[in-house]
Amino acid sequence: MRPPDPNAAAPPRAALAGATASVERTIAGLVADLRPVARHAAVRRLLAGAGVGVVASIILVDLVLGYRPDMVGAALTAMFWIKFAYTLALAGLALWTVDRLARPGVSAMSRSFWLLAPVAVLTILAIWQLADAPATDRRHMLMGVSAAACPWRIVGFALPPLAGLLWAVRGLAPTHLAHAGAIAGIAAGGLGAAAYALNCQEATGPFVAAWYSLGVLAVGGLGATLGARVLRW
Repeated sequence: MRPPDPNAAAPPRAALAGATASVERTIAGLVADLRPVARHAAVRRLLAGAGVGVVASIILVDLVLGYRPDMVGAALTAMFWIKFAYTLALAGLALWTVDRLARPGVSAMSRSFWLLAPVAVLTILAIWQLADAPATDRRHMLMGVSAAACPWRIVGFALPPLAGLLWAVRGLAPTHLAHAGAIAGIAAGGLGAAAYALNCQEATGPFVAAWYSLGVLAVGGLGATLGARVLRW
């Protein structure tokens, strides 16, 4: 029997060393052009998508419905500002939440619960107004003259910010796709509702609590459905 050649293992070791060096060179080449991501890049992207979308919504309200003719007088009433405070609070809290959901493997359930805070405050206001009003006025306070149209208009005017936010989230790294889409939808719904408030002349807490909330919730459902499909990466 021939003794093993002591040099027989050398070529494989040399080949392995060469392959390792080649892999290291490849990795070095891949990372050579990498730059650190700016600290607030995700926030800026979300704000850009939301900002372009809400500007488009405001323009769309003017083109389709027009702004309310009594804007100056309405701006002197509390309910005018309560509508904006409510819708923008929902939008702001939802953007704060979706900023977290846009990161891989991160849950944002605790932030999501904060969305209930403005809903609770407005619901308390609505109940107080209904309790303080004559029984004959309560139905009108709840239904107004545009209850059937209000949620649909909010959905329509929320489509531009929804598109902008889905674009923004898609460029990040969400892993809870339906949840991220739903919260992006609520943010878009809040922005769309704020834009619609420039036309809407309803001025009671019960109306806003019921029909504005329904419109925002509908956009959240649309966002969840779309998010599960378009946010994959």
